[in-house]
Amino acid sequence: MNPSDPSPPRSEPTSEEIARLVAKVRALTPARVLAGRIGTSYRTETQLGLREDYAAAVDAVHADIDLERDLGAEFLSRWDLFEVRTRARSKSEFLLRPDLGRQLDEEDVKLFEGCPKGADLQIVIGDGLSATAVVAQVPALLPMLVEEAQYHGLSLGRPFFIRNCRVGVLNDIGRLLDPTVVILLVGERPGLATAESLSAYLAYKPRPGHTDANRNLISNIHARGTSPRDAAGRVLRLALQMIRLGLSGVEIKEQLPEPASTNHLDDQGTPAR
Repeated sequence: MNPSDPSPPRSEPTSEEIARLVAKVRALTPARVLAGRIGTSYRTETQLGLREDYAAAVDAVHADIDLERDLGAEFLSRWDLFEVRTRARSKSEFLLRPDLGRQLDEEDVKLFEGCPKGADLQIVIGDGLSATAVVAQVPALLPMLVEEAQYHGLSLGRPFFIRNCRVGVLNDIGRLLDPTVVILLVGERPGLATAESLSAYLAYKPRPGHTDANRNLISNIHARGTSPRDAAGRVLRLALQMIRLGLSGVEIKEQLPEPASTNHLDDQGTPAR
């Protein structure tokens, strides 16, 4: 072929090839990319999917957890799990008055009398803004956190569940039980990608007056985000770092391990080799 000859025209991809490419791209993200349209509107399939995901998000926010029904009697017995409330006495009050969800109910404070104080780690479960996330992630994540903590010889407080819970309740927990680090597993505000996303908030010796600047966060714990196993390792690395440095919040940064390392860590908060 003469180099000066023009290249032969490239054939256009077939509709089947385009469909396969679009499917591969969309499988990589929950975002609604390459959704297509009919005129100026979404396709019917896309519109129905949006409505379904919106309904799931609304349900996750407004749902109330029944511990025995949703987590199971065996799970409650295994972890000796009990329930306390915040000052928000209803779901509607919880949504309208975030300040009440940051304070434990005074009548329930007596329930802590049998709980050990001064533990290295105190794990707490809060419904937050997604009951769905708690039900989906906590049964797998809690045992993994306990496993990691025991591996490092850390003492554990008795876990409990807080109804109508906001993140600021960490301060009351620190005041009442005086643990070194509090780990709050709480449902995230759901979006249209998933209603099953859980967050883990950590604070070193939280006390009244502390703010988000005194806390650290590992978020997006769900099937298409951070897995419970990876989250357990990250949470314990961060907790060990807090214990070693004696602080939490904006003054420390999460130290991620090498990709091939395990979740078990050394006493300095770095991956064990």
